[in-house]
Amino acid sequence: MTSDHSTLFESSIKSLKFLHRGKVRDLYAVGDDRLLIVQTDRLSAFDVVLPTPIPGKGRVLTELSFFWFGKLGHIVPNHLTDIAPDAVVAEDERRQVAGRAMVVKKMKPLLIEAVVRGYIIGSGWNDYQKTGAICGIKLPAGLRQAEKLPQPIFTPASKAPAGHHDENITFAEAEKTVGQALAAQVRDISIRLYTEAADYAATRGIIIADTKFEFGVDERGDVVLIDEALTPDSSRFWPAAEYRVGISPPSFDKQFVRDWLETQPWNKKHPAPALPPDVLAKTSEKYREALRLLTAN
Repeated sequence: MTSDHSTLFESSIKSLKFLHRGKVRDLYAVGDDRLLIVQTDRLSAFDVVLPTPIPGKGRVLTELSFFWFGKLGHIVPNHLTDIAPDAVVAEDERRQVAGRAMVVKKMKPLLIEAVVRGYIIGSGWNDYQKTGAICGIKLPAGLRQAEKLPQPIFTPASKAPAGHHDENITFAEAEKTVGQALAAQVRDISIRLYTEAADYAATRGIIIADTKFEFGVDERGDVVLIDEALTPDSSRFWPAAEYRVGISPPSFDKQFVRDWLETQPWNKKHPAPALPPDVLAKTSEKYREALRLLTAN
């Protein structure tokens, strides 16, 4: 595990063609069929990128994604290549990619978010309180906040443009977006990925309450896992020792930041308030702790 906590808010790589700056990741073209993905230390909350980077965050996300890609590679292929990031950038740009970048195969991304929930929390809890269902899936009456579901459920979301919220959609809407066969394949793969990851994490004292996967298709039309996998940015990680039904449990993710933001006089639109040093330090520590627990031998 890296101990270098230097921060990178935004990459600036001139030796490659710049393609896109997302909430957290910066993308560059490596030839016609590869991408360089740089995991910055930016953090988004309520779909707004915060002005303060989290020290070491990009490295944690990268290391954890590599870990899960390797651990779950028997379920579905992923977009990783064996090309070293520092081999595709200029020498004076290598510090920007050290420990926080990956060179991946370019895929055609599917236009849905593949969300799997094993526990009822967040927007799923809100929907359930109103309708008794999540994404059209009827659930048993009387569930409490953070309760474990009878079995994991696939609850897709639409991919929203920058600055907008992803919207929960029904499986039928997912089928309309990507086609019936692909939707079923993505659902089955996602539930299997979540189940294996959650079973493993439980042995490390972490509950994975829910997670979000991104998929693409290759030139043959086969489904490939892309983006990142099972990180504190794309998942809710709860310490099992502190889990209680009926409350929103403490977590290893950005919930700590969200909770602080909820106490601020902020309308959840850009620009967001700067994070104070104690919130920064605590969040950075939570990300590193999740990595340590999951990957330590």
